[in-house]
Amino acid sequence: MLDMKLWFRKIAVVVITIMTLGIYVPPIHLNTELDENKGATESSSNINEEVQPVVDRVHKTPDTSLTTTLPRLTEQEEMVHLLTEKAREQTISKLGPRIIKQVDHEFNETILPNIERVLQTVLTENDQDELPYYGITEHPAGGMGEKIFHVYDMRTHKDLARFHVRRDNRPQEGYWFNFHYHLSKDNFEEHHEIGEIYWDKNVPPKWMA
Repeated sequence: MLDMKLWFRKIAVVVITIMTLGIYVPPIHLNTELDENKGATESSSNINEEVQPVVDRVHKTPDTSLTTTLPRLTEQEEMVHLLTEKAREQTISKLGPRIIKQVDHEFNETILPNIERVLQTVLTENDQDELPYYGITEHPAGGMGEKIFHVYDMRTHKDLARFHVRRDNRPQEGYWFNFHYHLSKDNFEEHHEIGEIYWDKNVPPKWMA
């Protein structure tokens, strides 16, 4: 009978042990830490969600404090600029590489700025509605011809101004290049000076050579 009680007691101990090990209740302080970590994670997530749009706005919004605003050319100024550039090309083509190589400095410092200034005056002194119809002729005169370019009305093909360069052989001095222009308002009779460049006592090459 005693053995039977001992045997039941052992069985009871085993059953209680199994039941005890199978049911695990975490300590209260661990639950508190988990809750705190969970709350911190949720708070961090909320903070990130709130900050993200601000970061996006910072990246998407340009920094205008470093942007320099350049004045835009008006339509009139753009047309004058294009015609002036074409006139410049025709003048350089007229002189040719052999002449321009020797007179490059005087040409760029004096003659070209004067041509551009006169041309801009010619283009802007008339009715501005006419400006889109003005053109610059191509094919300067080669050889010994004087023509550099003409400013003309593309509708009527009539010249408004004629830009020329002439060779002057002055005794005891040598050859000079005389740049000048003529206007339609005086029937191209008046000789308007632009400037001069000294060449040499030797005969200069032909134009466009």
